[in-house]
Amino acid sequence: MSFLEILYFIVPSAIFYAAPLILVAIGGVFSERSGVVNIGLEGLMVIGAFVGILFNLLFADTFGGMTPWLALIAAMVAALLLSLLHAVASISFRADQVVSGVAINLLAIALALYLVKSIFDKGQTDFISERFARYNVPVLSEIPVIGPLFFTSVYNTSFFAIGVAILAWFVIYKTPFGLRLRAVGEHPMAADTMGINVARMRYVAVMISGALAGIGGAIYAQTITGDFGHATINGQGFMALAAMIFGKWHPLGAMGAALFFGFAQSLSIVGSSIPYIQEIPNVFLLILPYVLTIFALAGFIGRANAPKANGKPYIKGQR
Repeated sequence: MSFLEILYFIVPSAIFYAAPLILVAIGGVFSERSGVVNIGLEGLMVIGAFVGILFNLLFADTFGGMTPWLALIAAMVAALLLSLLHAVASISFRADQVVSGVAINLLAIALALYLVKSIFDKGQTDFISERFARYNVPVLSEIPVIGPLFFTSVYNTSFFAIGVAILAWFVIYKTPFGLRLRAVGEHPMAADTMGINVARMRYVAVMISGALAGIGGAIYAQTITGDFGHATINGQGFMALAAMIFGKWHPLGAMGAALFFGFAQSLSIVGSSIPYIQEIPNVFLLILPYVLTIFALAGFIGRANAPKANGKPYIKGQR
């Protein structure tokens, strides 16, 4: 197997694994750009994955091939509603945002597993029959080198995630809403004096964060695992959080970091089929994504500065 053939094998898989991480990381960007730390991305992914799989199982016969897409909407709504708990605690009651996020993580997995046991009477759901399908992009897949790398055996969800990242960049940096969002995250008192409703902006940002995390969880469950159990979402939310920090709270930077982590994740799965890499003990490949996450969070590659008001509750009239 030549080096180019190895790339043809790894790159499409890396983009496929990165798609959920991109969406969740972008959700984190919205929340933290507004000044609200969202450690609960993992829990929001869990709820999105559970609701996505449940919707798919219940309505596959009704909606057919559209079921996975409609399941994304159901997952988005469920995670958005759960994120409101974090918003109320962090913004209205000014609770510690890290503690609130951790509580969301614990609540989400406990609630999801309780419902799985109640509905299916076992530790995991059944496997879904309607899944996102791979396909070759017409014309583009025929381009030498580039075609097999980026347009062969791809999922629509990959293009969707990249499109969301570009749209998020435009919204945050090219629209009045984005300007207000960044102002609230950098200097909420100044934003308040200019007539911006700080609490409302932060609520909207946290809800966007929850919606994108829910979609990311549903995509992960419907493309990678095909069911939901206790280990379906197992650290991916924290990887997305690391991608957000690694990408310096910028949508395109977060996307690039998510692609990097997606590459590490895909290598841990498909590495056993690649010459030379298959000689590495499997346990090292499995821990690779998490080791890279630790390095990113520890500032292994440059220092990242969060928005100045990130994690600080805003009390009107106080500096």
